[in-house]
Amino acid sequence: MEHQRFEGDRTLMRVHIGEGDRWHGKLLYEAIIEMLRREGFYGATVLRGCGGYGSSSRYHTDAILRLSQDLPIIIEVVEYAERIEKVLPKLDEMLDGGLITLEKAHVILYRPKQPATK
Repeated sequence: MEHQRFEGDRTLMRVHIGEGDRWHGKLLYEAIIEMLRREGFYGATVLRGCGGYGSSSRYHTDAILRLSQDLPIIIEVVEYAERIEKVLPKLDEMLDGGLITLEKAHVILYRPKQPATK
């Protein structure tokens, strides 16, 4: 299979929240992923941490003796800066606590080559 290659600059957004955080009765990370899909984002990844702490300094861990119900969650998105800027007000509304980081990312993307259309 032939592949198409793209290279260019985008923005990497990371949203740091807790596993137990909720938005209108739904898990917050699921609500964020659904919102990003509705907004037409190309993709997002949810990462579950094995330990960490936030502003409360309370340590959450997946250790057997201290199994936490609120492990760290990071949602990563690589997208055009303008599209990320557009959803920031929605994220501000959804997050009761957490952290959003933005950074420039140089992207090299490989995907299957699309067949020529007639």
